[in-house]
Amino acid sequence: MRLISCILLFCLLGGCRSSEKKGPVKPNVIFILADDLGYGDLQCYGNPYIETPEINKLASHGILFTHYYSPAPLCAPARAAILTGMYNHRTGAIDVSSNRGIDRIALSYNTMGDYFKSEGYSTGLIGKWHNGLYDLQYHPNKRGFDYFFGFLNGIQDYWNWNFDLNGTNIPSDGRYLTDVITESSLEFIAKNKENPFFLFIAHHAPHIPYQAPERLVKKYKEKGKGEFNEKIATLYAMIESMDSGIGMVLNKLEDLGLMDNTIIVFTSDNGAQNTGENLRYQAGLSGTKGIVLEEGVRVPAIVSWPGKFPQNKVFTGSVYGCDWLPTFLKLTGSTSDMIKNADGHDISEILLGKSDESNYDRILYFQKNRYYPVAHSDAAIIEGKWKLYWPGIKETMKKEDIDNPSVWKGATEPHWEMPCDTVIPLWKDIVPLEPQLFNLIEDPAELYDLSANHPEIVNELTQKWDSWFSDVMKDYKKSWREIKNTEKRRWGTDEGKNQ
Repeated sequence: MRLISCILLFCLLGGCRSSEKKGPVKPNVIFILADDLGYGDLQCYGNPYIETPEINKLASHGILFTHYYSPAPLCAPARAAILTGMYNHRTGAIDVSSNRGIDRIALSYNTMGDYFKSEGYSTGLIGKWHNGLYDLQYHPNKRGFDYFFGFLNGIQDYWNWNFDLNGTNIPSDGRYLTDVITESSLEFIAKNKENPFFLFIAHHAPHIPYQAPERLVKKYKEKGKGEFNEKIATLYAMIESMDSGIGMVLNKLEDLGLMDNTIIVFTSDNGAQNTGENLRYQAGLSGTKGIVLEEGVRVPAIVSWPGKFPQNKVFTGSVYGCDWLPTFLKLTGSTSDMIKNADGHDISEILLGKSDESNYDRILYFQKNRYYPVAHSDAAIIEGKWKLYWPGIKETMKKEDIDNPSVWKGATEPHWEMPCDTVIPLWKDIVPLEPQLFNLIEDPAELYDLSANHPEIVNELTQKWDSWFSDVMKDYKKSWREIKNTEKRRWGTDEGKNQ
């Protein structure tokens, strides 16, 4: 009798919990973004020279995408689309020149940080930002991220870096930048292990400047004798260093018992910078960063969630950078309207193996030139096997020299605020070049223009692209006006007389 009384008392004091209804445990989400990583820059994507065992392991435990496309072939626009789930034009972020304000996501748009924070997640961004830096209203801490440790600028020296810790400058302590990002990510995971977290790990590698630990550079110089030069050896060393850091993140999740409840994505913001570099392995693709040919926008992507997603699977359908946000929201149990209102698609059923949809006939749109979007300049549309591509109009593709000093100053000096020059270059009487039509199934290298053979396909795809561009430009003009007005209120400057 005394024993029964003790048991009853224990239950009344809260010791018995079996009858309580517990809500589902929300999964953690880690989004790992490389910088300028090309389709052919990984071992699991066919590179015969580089060693990336940790990313290989992630792919073997999850899904590898063969036709994943970045929304833009350039950093800030691509990141804006990933962060918001919207075409980057809508957000106002259409280029990289931070001193012009054209890298900014209009404040009226929410980011991944905002959405996850509203769902009760601890949110962190470690590494590169590049979506607004000369006005702290655009700082990651103001865009939904509770914790930020990284750099706001588009470029950072790998040894002589300056990081921003929630608004406070932290000068270099001699460590390699990639290691700093990795070690800070491990600390964030350990600190937030008891609650659901969203961590955006934004690596700088393998973006310029090409710098890496000497032991790794030496290794690839030896491997590359007769195959590639010292620049490529350094670049591959940068990627292997990042791969090692990713392995440390995976090990930390295992050690803390978090791996089975964590969705992990690894991808790149855009393709490889290949201008004048014929020795970098490109997996047969053409083009470079900054151009919407395949090498500029088709990039590696891997996703894993042990026990939930299939293992060692290759998905050959089309996936787009805007897809991540609505997909994450659905997978984490959110009921946000963003799941259906995003430009990206919710692909959660595909990832969970509940849908055999191929995404083969999905339409993807691209457009990128400098300063102000110009119709049919460096533009493309993909539908099924067909890709219609308009080469960039020369006048619209050049970055002005006056926009370079501030970014290189920011590569080694502490962050500062300053007014932006929002009077951007515009062009008159621009004549587009003739579009080129490629069959990506038979010709992924985009070598053979079939436009003369299929004028009806050219016309159909042109009409679809024109309709899309007209739609996103309406929102772009609203966002650009908002960004200029925000700038004017911040500094009292003239918002400019052009668009």
